[in-house]
Amino acid sequence: MTQDSGEPRDDIDVIGGAAPSADVAQDAVELSDRCKSLLQIVVQEYVDTAQPVGSRIIADNYQLGVSSATIRNDLATLEKAGLLTHPHTSAGRVPTDAGYRYFVRHLLSNTELPPAEQRMIRHQFHQARQEVDQWLRLSTAVLARASQAAALATLPRAHETRFKHLELLAIRDSVVLVVLVLQGGAVKQQIITLDAPLEQPDLSRISNELNEKFADATTNVIVSEALTLSTLAHDIAMLVLDLMKREDEHLSEGIYRDGLAQMLEAPEFAEGENMRRIVQVFEQRSFLDEVLTELVSVSHVHVLIAGEGRYVELQDVALVLSRYGVEDEATGMLGVIGPMRMPYARTIGAVRYVSDLMSDLMHQIYGK
Repeated sequence: MTQDSGEPRDDIDVIGGAAPSADVAQDAVELSDRCKSLLQIVVQEYVDTAQPVGSRIIADNYQLGVSSATIRNDLATLEKAGLLTHPHTSAGRVPTDAGYRYFVRHLLSNTELPPAEQRMIRHQFHQARQEVDQWLRLSTAVLARASQAAALATLPRAHETRFKHLELLAIRDSVVLVVLVLQGGAVKQQIITLDAPLEQPDLSRISNELNEKFADATTNVIVSEALTLSTLAHDIAMLVLDLMKREDEHLSEGIYRDGLAQMLEAPEFAEGENMRRIVQVFEQRSFLDEVLTELVSVSHVHVLIAGEGRYVELQDVALVLSRYGVEDEATGMLGVIGPMRMPYARTIGAVRYVSDLMSDLMHQIYGK
C-alpha cells in the first residue's frame, strides 16, 4: 500500500469543513501506520465500489498481516476519530467528509497524470484552434473524461479590459467593417455605415491614429483620450468603448460545462433534491465567483469537500479547483465537481495539469 509520510501536502489546499475545530482535532489525531493504511484502503475501496467496506473484505484482499478482529478494532478507532462512519444497514464503513479531508491532506502520494496521458492532452490543445473558447471547451471535456465527473471552467476575466489593435476595412460605399482585438485575444467585429464614403487609405489613417493613442488602454483611458479626437475618430472611439464594455459583460457570464449527465448517474445523486442542487451550481456564475474567492493563487489546487458548512448546494459533493491565467492580467477558474467518493489523486493531477497548460497558453497571448 503506497502511503505518504502523513505530513500535510503544501501543493494542495483542502478547504476546511463544517466544523473547523473538529477538522483541526481530526488532523491532530495520532494515527498508527496501520490505521492510516486502513483509512486509505477504505477510501479507495469505497471510491471504486460505492459499497461500505468491511473488515473481511480488507483481510481477504490486503496483506496487512493481522486478523479481521484487529482490523475491526482499528476501524472502530477511525470511527471514534470521526474519520469513518457506518450505515445502519451495513457492518461496513464509509469515509466521513472529515475522513476524505484527512485522506487528501495526509495520505495522497502521487497525483501526477501518467506522462503518456499528459502528452496526449497537450497534443489535443495544440491541435485546437488558438482561441480561449476552444481551449476551455477542450479543458472541460478532458477533465470530465479524466475524473468521470462533471467539469466546469470560467472565461478568464481581465482585471481591466484593454485595447490591443483596431482595423477599419472598407466594404462598399459608406459601409465599414470594424475589427477590434483586445488584450487576451478576444476579437470583436461590427459593421457600421458612415455619413459619407471614405477610401481605405483614409480609414487606415484613422485606425493608425487610434492604435497609437489607445495602445494597451483601458476604457477609462479611452473616454479621456477621445475628447481630443476629430468627430469621426471620436465616433469610432465610442464604438470601441461600447465593444469593450460588452466584452466585460460577456466574460462575467461565461461558464463552460461538461460531464454533468455522467456525474448524475452516480448513486449519490439518485434523489431528485441532490440532483437539483448540483444543477443549480452549474448555472450560477455568482455562486462560482463566491467559491472562487477561496482560490488565492494560479496553478495551486484547492479541494472543497462537503461545502465547508457554508455552501448548502455542495454538502454532498467535492470540488477540485484551480485558477489559471496570468496574474494581474486575466485569470479564470477550472475544475471538477463530483461525489465526495471521487478518485482524488487522478482528479487533482488532471486539474493541475490542465490548469498549468491553460496558464502557459494564456502567457503566450499576453506575451509574458
